[in-house]
Amino acid sequence: MLSVVRSALATYGRSRLPGPAVVRAMSSSGGAVPPYTTLAISHPAESITHVELHRPEKRNAMNKAFWSEMVDCFNEIAGDPECRVVVVSGAGKMFTAGIDLMDMASDVLQPEGDDAARISWNMRRIITKYQETFSVIEKCPKPVVVAVHGACIGGGVDLITACDIRLCTQDAWFQVKEVDIGLAADVGTLQRLPKVIGSRSLVNELALTARKMHADEAKSSGLVSRVFADKEAMMAGALEMAEEIAARSPVAVQGTKINLVYSRDHSVAEGLNYMATWNMSMLQTQDVMKSAQAAMEKKSPKTIAFSKL
Repeated sequence: MLSVVRSALATYGRSRLPGPAVVRAMSSSGGAVPPYTTLAISHPAESITHVELHRPEKRNAMNKAFWSEMVDCFNEIAGDPECRVVVVSGAGKMFTAGIDLMDMASDVLQPEGDDAARISWNMRRIITKYQETFSVIEKCPKPVVVAVHGACIGGGVDLITACDIRLCTQDAWFQVKEVDIGLAADVGTLQRLPKVIGSRSLVNELALTARKMHADEAKSSGLVSRVFADKEAMMAGALEMAEEIAARSPVAVQGTKINLVYSRDHSVAEGLNYMATWNMSMLQTQDVMKSAQAAMEKKSPKTIAFSKL
């Protein structure tokens, strides 16, 4: 599917357009790209895939289709040798309003089953299925840069905490909304947010009160690494960052992401052991010699032709 989209968008997908033109191309898609109904996929620059949440008329609320389409999309991206970096953003006035309660009510409020045990098993199956929607982002070996504008509510926080780099606009705000609708967040926020933000007290406050966190606080707490004046500036910054990452060896970049995620969840000793096992084969790549040669000649990594991975 992604190869078909790439070919269809070749008029700008492989070109080096000026920043504003690229940003307009990223932000003005004609709608969701088949077979997806909630996502618009484009290729604004070489080796970069742009995944846009695309239900602007519904504030990018996450309906039933979204939860499965994200899994299909990122599984395909993970195996796409043309893609080295992913940028995720939202269409319309905000990043996402979170779960589409009206569309999801039947799954969440009326699970099937003949008795409490069977209802519980079916509910667990539904929850773990939804958890994979965002875990697939973390499992994808390609770095994922997420660009947030406006509101990022509920499931949106689950989504962005599974991404590798988070950017936002000055008008962005974030809300762990689940306690306001009578449930504990169950698809990633409570597990990932404490590892993103250093203050456990702040995480607890956000999750227990459902208060809004605005851009400046998000930056100071470490939820995002950069804040931009507006969406156009943010998308230009996200693309520039993605291009810098895409210019490096995909062996090095993907190995770095995989080991960062592993080390987050293991001890230092376990992480070092995993790294040694990883690099005993990965150091044999030609990319090391190519990169070293370019560095000695004071050339940019962008001048190196790395093989696809």
